[in-house]
Amino acid sequence: MKLYGFSRSSAAFRVRIALNLKGIAWEHINISLPDGDQFETDYTSVNPQGRVPTLIDGDHKLIQSMAILEYLDETQPGPAFLPSDPVARARVRGLADIIACDIHPLNNLAILKFLANEMGADKDAVNVTWYQHWIYEGFNALEALLANDTATGTFAHGDTPGLVDICIVPQVFNAQRYECDMTRYPTITRIFDACMKLEAFDSAQPSKQPD
Repeated sequence: MKLYGFSRSSAAFRVRIALNLKGIAWEHINISLPDGDQFETDYTSVNPQGRVPTLIDGDHKLIQSMAILEYLDETQPGPAFLPSDPVARARVRGLADIIACDIHPLNNLAILKFLANEMGADKDAVNVTWYQHWIYEGFNALEALLANDTATGTFAHGDTPGLVDICIVPQVFNAQRYECDMTRYPTITRIFDACMKLEAFDSAQPSKQPD
């Protein structure tokens, strides 16, 4: 498989983790978001949205990280990212969506650039007032839901990593990069630490990518 991505993209980070957990060999194709590679014709001909990641699996071209994660889970052997029970699956999807649908879209690079360039927000307004606010709002809810549910185990759901953990790890990396206070979130931090002891997560982190 070929993965168009960028080292610091949390969406691409999710897919790297998933590919590693599934034991799938993949080729990295760098799309530098700060350099604007995503808007070049060579890439928009692959993904007209101009976002990463894009996964190429044979003749199939797949976009949007959450759709890619479910595709991999449905087409590749274990470990499973989603539990089999419908209620448990809804729990896992709901927790993952706090990150993928609520926190991440508000804090991705396109939004941050728009705030600075079009709205005239200064660095502190973007990085602290805006970015940290949405991290804290999402993590406040996620921490409470994880800490107060017996379904939470070593990982976000039970004792094997899955969809929620795949989303948590990149988001914690972003929180650390923007100097958020993670002492507020002992359960999230514990799960993050458990994940980072696994090669699939560790080798997917930004500092270990070719770019």
